[in-house]
Amino acid sequence: MDKPIPTLAFQSMKLSYKARDFLKPRQIILSEVPIKLGDTVLDFGCGPGSYTFIIAKIVGSSGRVVALDIHPLAIKHVENLIASRGISNVTTVLSDCDTGCAEETVDVILLFDIFHMFEDPNKILRELHRVIKPVGLLSFIDQHMSESSIINGMIQSGLFELQGRAEFTFSFRKKP
Repeated sequence: MDKPIPTLAFQSMKLSYKARDFLKPRQIILSEVPIKLGDTVLDFGCGPGSYTFIIAKIVGSSGRVVALDIHPLAIKHVENLIASRGISNVTTVLSDCDTGCAEETVDVILLFDIFHMFEDPNKILRELHRVIKPVGLLSFIDQHMSESSIINGMIQSGLFELQGRAEFTFSFRKKP
């Protein structure tokens, strides 16, 4: 994933996500992820922020959400929502890999519907391994991949191990 999807594709995706979120609210998926008040959460590949603002409420003013995406329009959309809603605990990062987070500072990473697009998944997994706390959790969904591809894609790097499987999400822990 060296470059963002075309602008028209992003606009189309944003519209389709509105329909998806109406049919299956993102809160249902996030109920499987143990995000707590005060946590730091990295929404890697945040897109138009479908999860970002729900997480911002969960972590509260003492928590922090880092919304990262490679697409400038995604970041601009999230920044506009931050400004219009007066949200102070969300920061944006325009990047294809570098999170801008300090080492071992992230409690939860969301890696939702983006892994299949990575050209060099190990590069990104190394960055996520670097920033997640030793007891942190990486929550994973990818509708474009089979269960075995998800598990193999994550564990073959040697950086993460499968912790569990819920209805919608896979949970991975950082390997030392």
